[in-house]
Amino acid sequence: MAQQETQEDVDQIEEVAPKRGVSRGFLLSLLMITGLAVGSYFAFINFIQPQLAVEQQERPLQVPGSKFADKVPQEMGVMYPMDPFLINLARSNGKQFLKVSLTLELSSPEVRPEVKANEFKIVDSILLLLSSKTREDVISLQGKFKLKDEIATRVNRFLVMGHVKDVYFSEFIVQ
Repeated sequence: MAQQETQEDVDQIEEVAPKRGVSRGFLLSLLMITGLAVGSYFAFINFIQPQLAVEQQERPLQVPGSKFADKVPQEMGVMYPMDPFLINLARSNGKQFLKVSLTLELSSPEVRPEVKANEFKIVDSILLLLSSKTREDVISLQGKFKLKDEIATRVNRFLVMGHVKDVYFSEFIVQ
């Protein structure tokens, strides 16, 4: 008799306890949402993104309301990287150093051979200029801009066919 009651109790428990599980409708809707997301991503990567890239290349970057919004950016000139310069700063008794890596922007490709031919003179002139500077001369932003102008002026003394348009620092360490 004890077994009969136990069997009846188990049957009652099975009837009372609802079946727990994921419905087919939920799985189907989850599958559809995932399919739409994957399809949208595929369409964006293959169709929309390349078109946006082409449009971005056709029009220059402009900041609305900027005084430069109507100006077209100028083309970069020919770049001529220089070897890094490591010098002692003036009035430091050898305790303060300046390491500068710079690149010269030339006005035309024809100037490159001329810079290459006068490279020893140019390096010497830049070394003399840098070693005459104190820490106070080069640490400020205005000092760095002044140094860029002085370097361009010194290099332009050796050039006949063209000129240096600008000087760019890629490394500037004062220690």
